[in-house]
Amino acid sequence: MKKTIRQLIAAAVLALPVATAVAAGGGVPLDKAPINLKDTESLQRGAQMFTNYCLSCHSANAMRYNRLLDIGLSEEQIKANILPPGAKIGDTMKISMTKADAAAWFGAAPPDLSVIARSRGADYLYSYMRSFYKDPSRETGWNNLVFDKAAMPHVFAQWQGEQVLKHEKHEGHDVPKLELVKAGTLTKLENGKANTAEYDHRMADLTNYLVFMGEPTQVKRHQLGYIVLLFLIVVMLPLAYLLKKEYWKDVH
Repeated sequence: MKKTIRQLIAAAVLALPVATAVAAGGGVPLDKAPINLKDTESLQRGAQMFTNYCLSCHSANAMRYNRLLDIGLSEEQIKANILPPGAKIGDTMKISMTKADAAAWFGAAPPDLSVIARSRGADYLYSYMRSFYKDPSRETGWNNLVFDKAAMPHVFAQWQGEQVLKHEKHEGHDVPKLELVKAGTLTKLENGKANTAEYDHRMADLTNYLVFMGEPTQVKRHQLGYIVLLFLIVVMLPLAYLLKKEYWKDVH
């Protein structure tokens, strides 16, 4: 009986990463997001994209505009390029659209994105924003390979262009694959092959900012952690060793 319980526990532990990956990505392999929270230029580009393209529908109620000072923007730059009319630099990133209007227009209120990177993961967000494809059966005309039947329209369609969903046979299984059929302003079709590097770079910037927004103090927290460890090793460890020698000198 005990052996059976141990086997069940072991199987559950082994299955947990798989279940988590399927829940996060709907069973679709996720691309690795090139996150670098020390790249302030990337964070600044991502912040501008977020406020220009996402903040009209998605709020970020846990994020204040003045936290953008942490990524190298000045107060004047925030007011001139990011702050919406009538807002103050200490305000949180709210939207004017009500939940009732959002539900009527999109079928469901768009979620707040303050901690979306912490709940979904950077790889999920990076893959999601690059996985829209044309689907005439959807109200918006778009669907998403990572999040099937997503209510969100493809706000970056002009940049990415149009993708279609195809299936390929691989070891007897149907494998979904997206194919670019119409280039956008940031993508190219060269000899039948898609070049999406510039668009992918933009989505990496946006993902980078979403990760920063989920925990704006992450870089400083890591730096403080290294300082504390250095203090313990350089200062406290020698003191502890000397104290140990003092306590045990009569014994030895």
